[in-house]
Amino acid sequence: MRKLTGEEYEANLKPLLRELSDMARWVAETGQRVLVIFEGRDTAGKGGAIQAIQRPLNPRQCRVVALSAPSEREQKQWYFQRFVPHLPAEGEIVLFDRSWYNRAGVEQVMGYATEAQVAKFLAEVPAFERQLVDDGILLFKYWLCCDQAKQEKRFRERAENPMKRWKLSPVDVEARGRYAAYTAARERMLAATHTEQAPWTLVDFNNQGLGRLTLIRDLLDKLPDTKLPEPEIDWPPLPGEPLVEQYGVLRPIPPVEVELKLE
Repeated sequence: MRKLTGEEYEANLKPLLRELSDMARWVAETGQRVLVIFEGRDTAGKGGAIQAIQRPLNPRQCRVVALSAPSEREQKQWYFQRFVPHLPAEGEIVLFDRSWYNRAGVEQVMGYATEAQVAKFLAEVPAFERQLVDDGILLFKYWLCCDQAKQEKRFRERAENPMKRWKLSPVDVEARGRYAAYTAARERMLAATHTEQAPWTLVDFNNQGLGRLTLIRDLLDKLPDTKLPEPEIDWPPLPGEPLVEQYGVLRPIPPVEVELKLE
């Protein structure tokens, strides 16, 4: 499918943003706890998908968790321990930009974890996630898919664009040649952790705009009807004419010069 134009993408996203806003109010008013995990290859589009979901939501209610590599102390803890403090409380939505599944992905492929550690992790994940679900957390796990040709194109764009170059790391250079190894690691992970209580959903992100729309639609469809009656807000008129800003101690800085596009 061809790439969506910006106008097409925004037109299709707009009603989904309204539904996300309704969903967030439902979460807040009913005390739900929502946890969404985003996993996938580098460049697949996790960040863009997360930003799209965040867009209409209150940042005090919707948090993004993107943990760095574990510290020396964290490496000596129970593996899941550092993730637990970031789980959602009542009325919260938490979006994990990568998660405990790092152990089954990059740590396995790049040799940061031993085979014994990976096997132990895969054996423990279903029980850990069952505890979360049994405690009432609404858990959704998404894997974003992209072909190697698309990945290479996006890596190249990052290397050539100064505003995206921060996304590149030395690990990315080495990981480029391990596409097949990441596929094998993903399949092993899915076989061990795609469970009835915490299933995986794979979304094609070769077309990132279409992938975002597909993921958001699927997430909303997995939730019950979240449309609540709109609350009545008493909004009386101002008692007089609107006031103009007055300045005494300081004044605003001059506006930046902008280029106006003439029709």
